[in-house]
Amino acid sequence: MNIAVLGADATAREVAAACVRAGERVNLHAGEVTAVMDSIDTVERRLGTDGIEASDRIEGTTGLDAAVADADIVVDTTRSDAAALQDRFAELEEEIAEETLVASAVPAVSVTSAAAGLRRPGRAVGFRFHQPPEPFVEVVLAEQTEAVAADRASQFAERVATDWIAVRDTPGNVSARLALSLEVVAVRMVDEGVADVTAVDTAFEHLYQGEIGPLERADRLGLDQRHEALRSLAERLGPRFEPPPLLTALVEADKTGLDAGEGFYVWEGETPQHSALADPTAPEDHRDLTG
Repeated sequence: MNIAVLGADATAREVAAACVRAGERVNLHAGEVTAVMDSIDTVERRLGTDGIEASDRIEGTTGLDAAVADADIVVDTTRSDAAALQDRFAELEEEIAEETLVASAVPAVSVTSAAAGLRRPGRAVGFRFHQPPEPFVEVVLAEQTEAVAADRASQFAERVATDWIAVRDTPGNVSARLALSLEVVAVRMVDEGVADVTAVDTAFEHLYQGEIGPLERADRLGLDQRHEALRSLAERLGPRFEPPPLLTALVEADKTGLDAGEGFYVWEGETPQHSALADPTAPEDHRDLTG
């Protein structure tokens, strides 16, 4: 397959890497040459560590028509709201073949709403790529997605991922809802003094055989991003996704996790050193209150 990936952000690189790893040809598009080349270099380095030569399978361009001309599937990672994605889909429809699928890889955007602007809305789908510990893809089926498009999207997911599932186009994909729900419970346990940060993560790792716990994962993804994702879901799905007060306080204090050097953990490089919060189970005079 020929896959056009529109964007040069982390999601675009993740999609491009998964496709190249599976042997697909990728044309990556962005508005600036530097962004295109930097993303291609990142993908090639990432795959190179696994012994995969990517240079003959990925190329880049700043021209949208050149990026999508021969594409079997076009995956957009740049439009984060339905109105903007609808405009993007309509723009693409003028450039692509009748059988080409158009897709979004942005979790929060409604493919159903965006597809409403297409002459052939049945070609629209969504993909949600998840890498660690193994490539996993959610195929998002819009209300208008036709059976042929759904089958082709599923075949693509089977080629680029270890496993995949089909889901309806609803607020928050399956993986996001599960992960955020776990994070909310974990944060509330710390906030209520049930256990400290490392204890909660250790329990999760043992019980669910996870590589990292929900609090470390939230730190790595960015507490500001997790807070915004929860706030967005709460608006659409109700108060069960309301950000916990402790998470809000950390974000307001700019303690947003790995990138900031501190969140639930204190970080050195890519490695968490210790909890940044006091241990609620320790005797009062032994608690580290320095944060």
